[in-house]
Amino acid sequence: MDPARSAHPCPEKPTTQPDLEHEIDEKVKAFLDRPIEGEWSYLWIAATYLKVRRGGRIISVAVIIAVGVNTDGRREVLGIEIATSEAEPIWTELLRKLTRRGLRGVKLVVSGAHEGIKAVVSKILPAT
Repeated sequence: MDPARSAHPCPEKPTTQPDLEHEIDEKVKAFLDRPIEGEWSYLWIAATYLKVRRGGRIISVAVIIAVGVNTDGRREVLGIEIATSEAEPIWTELLRKLTRRGLRGVKLVVSGAHEGIKAVVSKILPAT
């Protein structure tokens, strides 16, 4: 074997950009679909807007994120959604996904005063 290869191993077949994109997409999907285990006392939900290129145009998208704090005080990103807005159906889908994956024990939801968030939290996480 070539000494340079043994010092810095690399795949025999060059990796292409589509291969890398597929690999990253699979890892992100696995992360976002993983089970949520244990009790999560606090949930922060928020959105920020980013400019992205789609179809040769620059558009604004909402990045919706949910960060939980478990009973041991450990913070973890529990969910992320990319959407066109912060409309109530977007928040509904995010919280439903989180509860299907096992989110429980939420005592307090921290968020902005967005009407869509308030309505969804009271429906999907009524104990908070």
